[in-house]
Amino acid sequence: MNKITIIDYGLSNLLSVVRAFDMFADDVIVTNDFRKVGMASKIVLPGVGAFESGMKGIIKYGLDEILIKCKEKQVPILGICLGMQMLFDKSFENGEYEGLGLISGTVEKLPYNTLYGERQNVPQIGWSTLEFLMMGRYGSNKLLEGIIPGDDVYFVHSYECKPYSQSDVIAYTCYGGRKVCAIAGYENIYGCQFHPEKSGKTGLKIIKNFCLL
Repeated sequence: MNKITIIDYGLSNLLSVVRAFDMFADDVIVTNDFRKVGMASKIVLPGVGAFESGMKGIIKYGLDEILIKCKEKQVPILGICLGMQMLFDKSFENGEYEGLGLISGTVEKLPYNTLYGERQNVPQIGWSTLEFLMMGRYGSNKLLEGIIPGDDVYFVHSYECKPYSQSDVIAYTCYGGRKVCAIAGYENIYGCQFHPEKSGKTGLKIIKNFCLL
C-alpha cells in the first residue's frame, strides 16, 4: 500500500499539499502524532513561514527525534519550502537556529543584489527554471523521472539552502545570476525549495515520483 504521512506542526499550507498527494497515493494521513510518524512508510514535511516558528512546532510535538530515527530507518522524507529548510543543520533567519540536521548545510538570506550588482526582489516569487547537476550523487535519481531540464516550477522564499556538499544538490535554479539550490537530497532525505503542489505538471510528476519511491 502506497501510504503518505504528512506532518502538521501548525505552520503549513496543508490543503493544496494533501490534494496533490491524494492524486497518487493510496492513503494520505495528516498528523502531528510522533507515534504515527514513527510508523510511516513515507513522510512529507511541508511548511510556510519562519524557520524558528517551524522548529518550535516540530519540537513541541516531539517530531524532531522521530524524524531523525526515520532517517536512520531509511524512510523516504520530502521537505517542501520551509520543510526543506528545516532538514538542514541551521538557519540564520532572524538569528541563528538549529535545524534537524538531516542534510548537512545552512539556510541563508537571498542576497538583495544580483551577481551583477543590481537590486533584486527578495523574496523570490514566481516561476523559475530547474537545472540538474547531473554529475552529483543524485543525477539519475528516481525523484526526477520524467522531469526535463528547463521545466519551470513555482518559488516563494526569502532564504536559500546551502548544502555543504555540492553532491547533495540535485537541481538548482538561477536567481540574479546565482545558482540557488532548488532540490537537495542525501540518502533517503529530499527537499524542494519550490512548491511542487503549485508547480503544474512538473510539480505533480515530482510528487508522483516520491510516492513511487
